[in-house]
Amino acid sequence: MSTKKIKPLGNRIVVRRKEAKTTKGGILLPEAAQEKPRQGEVIAVGPGKMDEKGRFRALELKAGDEIFFSSYAGTEYKTDDGEFLILSEDDVLAVVK
Repeated sequence: MSTKKIKPLGNRIVVRRKEAKTTKGGILLPEAAQEKPRQGEVIAVGPGKMDEKGRFRALELKAGDEIFFSSYAGTEYKTDDGEFLILSEDDVLAVVK
């Protein structure tokens, strides 16, 4: 990441979005015309949150996990180091093993 570190709170995570790929024919579409990748790498995780019964529940994800997430999930921000998202663990659909 850049010189500033982001520490997610609660059940949130910071994800580095994967780079957009070219088409099979080798054509790179303009950024506005292509769908953003819904896959990324977890960079940081929050401590967790309380469940409905008042017990603390740590997150299942950890830094380094490769994940798939919902299309419109999270809040985007860009740095010199890439494009990142802050999203809830609930927005994660799957972990790539």
